[in-house]
Amino acid sequence: MDLRTLARYPFLREAAERMKAENVALDDLLASRAFDRARLLGYDRVLSALQKFEIEDRPVGSEPDALNELLSYPIARMIVSAASDPFLTRRYAIAEAKLAHRRFLEEDAPFLRTAAAEMNLGLSQDDGGFRMHFTDFLRFTNQMRDKEWKLINQRVARGHVLLPKEKSIRVMQNAVQRKIDEELPLPVNDLILEALDDEVREVRRLLGEHRRHWKAEDIGAIRITRFPPCMYNILAAIQNHENVSHMGRFAIVAFLHHLGLSNEEIYRVFGDVPDFAADVTKYQIDHITGASSATEYTPPECSTMKSYGLCPGPDALCLTLTHPLTYYRRKAGRDASSRPRGAERSTDRPPSPA
Repeated sequence: MDLRTLARYPFLREAAERMKAENVALDDLLASRAFDRARLLGYDRVLSALQKFEIEDRPVGSEPDALNELLSYPIARMIVSAASDPFLTRRYAIAEAKLAHRRFLEEDAPFLRTAAAEMNLGLSQDDGGFRMHFTDFLRFTNQMRDKEWKLINQRVARGHVLLPKEKSIRVMQNAVQRKIDEELPLPVNDLILEALDDEVREVRRLLGEHRRHWKAEDIGAIRITRFPPCMYNILAAIQNHENVSHMGRFAIVAFLHHLGLSNEEIYRVFGDVPDFAADVTKYQIDHITGASSATEYTPPECSTMKSYGLCPGPDALCLTLTHPLTYYRRKAGRDASSRPRGAERSTDRPPSPA
């Protein structure tokens, strides 16, 4: 691949080999004025992922532009690793995967097959689209809850799922996210920590500001002091008029439903979010809670919340559990046991997760 292509897909093995071939010493990359642009772009990758949840698709017309874009990727990974924050790591991995998704849409089938193979995703052309073994399909879509992604709703022939190009690339996005997420954080030495100290300090400051800004409030009898960090952050974002991802909305609706809130109470929680659409929101709530569908959904497990970048980092109790509802139930039980004998018992204790 040429340098411009590698700069667009820096997570590929050949891109890493090209970086080695450039023979750029680590201390030069971190300190030389010749790489000021690469460091600035790397820092911007991290800030954009944290603040905008996406990374700009910058043009890479000239060879110098392409080289700076390529080298900005290891700089970004070093900053993320030095910050050592699970929320930032996953948010960064998702943003890089979304950028790859936008760029994959412009590529031809041979390139997509090559890129997919590097992520252990077997992709073959089939009737204007692609096919992949059903085990690969399940491995990279098992966190996607929309009906359109259920295996039963796919075209399957001889053990292979047949998908149009757009949906195949969406599966590839998940594979890119998983690859980047599993590779981070990288080990960082004193040279890296010292050279990127200002950038890491600012990223940590923004993370702290981000968390201080998001403060949730109780909803009726539901106590936010019992919420796991993931659900607390999602609720706080909604109450602070922030847009929340589709999976975040699904998770909080299912969570509040299993805590005993009525659909009308849940609906009011979403009443003033920026992209609030009354009819759509009501339909989604009724569907998730089983009021208008055959399924009453349970909130995602902790592993799923992490894969979608919705876990801001576990606290001590999280590390002993695998489900947000279990977290709330444990906290409710502790609160009840700490009350004086004869005090009224809590009524908002959720059922065990399914």
